[in-house]
Amino acid sequence: TTNAKYFDGNAIPMLRDRLKMCSEDDLLRLQSCELRDPTMMLLISIFVGSLGIDRFMLGETSMGLLKLFTGGLCGVLTIIDWFSISKKTKDYNLQRVLAIL
Repeated sequence: TTNAKYFDGNAIPMLRDRLKMCSEDDLLRLQSCELRDPTMMLLISIFVGSLGIDRFMLGETSMGLLKLFTGGLCGVLTIIDWFSISKKTKDYNLQRVLAIL
């Protein structure tokens, strides 16, 4: 529950069930997993999103390069990311945790 802001509300019950069944080694690996803060990613997207840094941080290299070389598709993709980066960040965090569990 302390990390609930990092995940979508619909994923929390599923994560709770998976955590109950995981081994102690998995829990140790999970503690070392670095999650991205959706609020921080939104701020990064607002201030330097046209350089693609937000997409690079989420592992989307091709979209990061596209935004870098086109100026966020002349600002259109940058504005779209302002509204979608929080969900993308939560999905990224969920995928990282599920890869461990």
